[in-house]
Amino acid sequence: MKLMRLGPVGAERPVVRIDEATYVDVADVVDDFDEAFFASGMEQLRRVVAERTASGDVSTFGDERVGAPLARPHQILCIGLNYSDHAAETGQPVPDEPILFTKSPNTLVGPYDDVRIPRGSTKTDWEVELGIVIGKRTSYLDSVEEARDAIAGFVVVNDVSERAFQIERSGQWSKGKSAETFNPAGPWLATPDEIDDVLALGMWLDVNGVSRQRGSTATMVFDPYFIVHHLSQFMVLEPGDLIDTGTPPGVGMGLDPQVWLAPGDVIELGIDGLGSQRQTVIAPR
Repeated sequence: MKLMRLGPVGAERPVVRIDEATYVDVADVVDDFDEAFFASGMEQLRRVVAERTASGDVSTFGDERVGAPLARPHQILCIGLNYSDHAAETGQPVPDEPILFTKSPNTLVGPYDDVRIPRGSTKTDWEVELGIVIGKRTSYLDSVEEARDAIAGFVVVNDVSERAFQIERSGQWSKGKSAETFNPAGPWLATPDEIDDVLALGMWLDVNGVSRQRGSTATMVFDPYFIVHHLSQFMVLEPGDLIDTGTPPGVGMGLDPQVWLAPGDVIELGIDGLGSQRQTVIAPR
């Protein structure tokens, strides 16, 4: 299934995408794609969607806003330097184990919402990433293979970053990662059965029509299953938690000369099988 949420900010309703033109509204079956939903499993929803699709009880996409495909999670966890070629462009070694940092959960926005430059920013940057959504309460997994059963699905995310805040202001990376609008997600969350091979997905990002990032999940240092298993050794992962898994090369910080986002810029990005995003960059408040 491909889970989506449509409607105004704060009033999104859950739907399931059937194809480019149509969807099944499931707001009468599911309150939201939130912690309670992911914890309960998806079998009932699958049956309802199959029945409604077969009977023609579908709706057509219009110009309604697309929200993030999951409600605000308990936490957003992020993995740094998870592509060897991205580590090289930043001048840092490939890590021996996943580098972990967090983003504030209220950074989550829809895939076509504006990205706002934070006050005092001089180095706001882009990062196309594969997101993992956790499907059940998880801790101390015994094996990497067990992690497969803990994953509800995958999603495109843009891990927007303010590099001066992140690197030059001391402390933790989270300061450069947690400004409002800094985690566009969607347009849909694909359940694992929708993805033939999560380790063979092309990734891309353009700014103002200029190609900036091209890569593949095949070059991840730590794959999604390893990451979930690893994190479960240090914390409890809750249903609906989001994990951003790192970015391929081509970020603004890695260019020569470096390039930073400015008001009016347009970011477009996507991952094979997971759809594409488009954001306009706007000025600070």
